[in-house]
Amino acid sequence: FKHSTRCSISSVALKRLQQAQAPVNADFYFLDLITYRSVSNHVSSKFKVDHASPQVLVIKDGECVYDESHLGITMDDIIEQTASHLC
Repeated sequence: FKHSTRCSISSVALKRLQQAQAPVNADFYFLDLITYRSVSNHVSSKFKVDHASPQVLVIKDGECVYDESHLGITMDDIIEQTASHLC
């Protein structure tokens, strides 16, 4: 989850994720993109996704198989995406 500490929409998306039950089959990582903008830029480049904030990426076998941003981010969608990409 790429989060901007300066963005109210990012704070809303983060709070919604924190209040939901995370899937057990996935590891979650949090990136403060204000503090680590160069890492955020690298992530966008490496996984060939346009930068957005907030943004969630689902990575499977080194490939981004799903990305969503802003208020489109839901734990239900993350659960669905992680389940659909299991081996």
